[in-house]
Amino acid sequence: MRSLFYGRQYIDEDDIEAVVSVMRGDWLTQGPSVREFEEMFAEYVGTRYAVAFANGTAALHGAYFAAGVESDDEVLTSAITFAATGNAALYLGGTPVFGDIDPLTLCLDPQEAARRVTPATKVIAPVSYAGYPIDLSPFLELAEKNGSVVVEDACHALGATRNGVRVGKEAHLTAFSFHPVKHITTAEGGMVTTDSEEYARRMRLFRTHGIEKETARFTATPDGPWATEMQVLGFNYRLSELHAALGLSQMKKLDRFVVRRREIAALYDERFEGVPSLRVPPNREGHSYHLYPLQFREESRSHAFKALGERGIHGMVHYLPVPLHPYYRRRFGYEPGEFPCAEEFYAREISMPLFYGLTDEDVNRVIDEVCSIVE
Repeated sequence: MRSLFYGRQYIDEDDIEAVVSVMRGDWLTQGPSVREFEEMFAEYVGTRYAVAFANGTAALHGAYFAAGVESDDEVLTSAITFAATGNAALYLGGTPVFGDIDPLTLCLDPQEAARRVTPATKVIAPVSYAGYPIDLSPFLELAEKNGSVVVEDACHALGATRNGVRVGKEAHLTAFSFHPVKHITTAEGGMVTTDSEEYARRMRLFRTHGIEKETARFTATPDGPWATEMQVLGFNYRLSELHAALGLSQMKKLDRFVVRRREIAALYDERFEGVPSLRVPPNREGHSYHLYPLQFREESRSHAFKALGERGIHGMVHYLPVPLHPYYRRRFGYEPGEFPCAEEFYAREISMPLFYGLTDEDVNRVIDEVCSIVE
């Protein structure tokens, strides 16, 4: 019986041929495939611009840079997220500020955000955790009052919708990830969507060492057709042609991937909702289910995790609240007890297997094993 992990990529022959075709061509990097991938992605989301990056962390870093994060600026985000959401602020000299989650959504609590925002808050970065499309309205209103920029961390939420609008359209900037366990993969990769021409320009500059090649934007007269200008301190965050080719192929299957994830989540919901010792994740129309974060009784979570692993079902815990990582505790003095909802969730959560290649038989096996352990 095969081992089942919480997430896994789905690669078919079309994906392989797309990558091989690029390898047979002239461009391995900085060619037409990246531009085509960006254009396809922007059209799918419904934005004017999409800027590709080497990974999701780089995408967040680029989005914060475009928003103007510098030393002494704050980035307000959720305590339950991957470390990169906070780390990307530190890369720019900013300070991440964390708010507790709403236990009904598992996303940043708007009241917590309002309590923790300050005049130094340059960016408010709500996270659409597990693919749940967080309501951006209160954060956009708060940002407008405070003069902040909303950067949605949608690294879990490709394919999700809010009131019929695809995630990626409503925030000032929205970051996505294409890690192998995400809805589509480019092996490693990321994207930021925006309707702002200036934000898009700044991100393209940032991902290529800060070097400008358009002579119309030079600050000095070029000394020849070869001239370039490094105008800001950027990074080599470019996505290669190989990665983009895989992304183009995967995008054609995205809607099918999301439909199947929703079907699997519905099967889990149907069986687990009637088990008193379990708590199913929030279900909202438009959820794209990157994860299925199932909550166990706190005292039984470790036993369940171990027992499932022994039966070939390998979940994962997402996540230790970021401010409670040793680095953040040392640097900023955070202590357990400051984020009670996030800490309780962390103590109870296991992400169940959820990916496109999972069969109904696989799902029922997971359900039966979970129920046998907790009952």
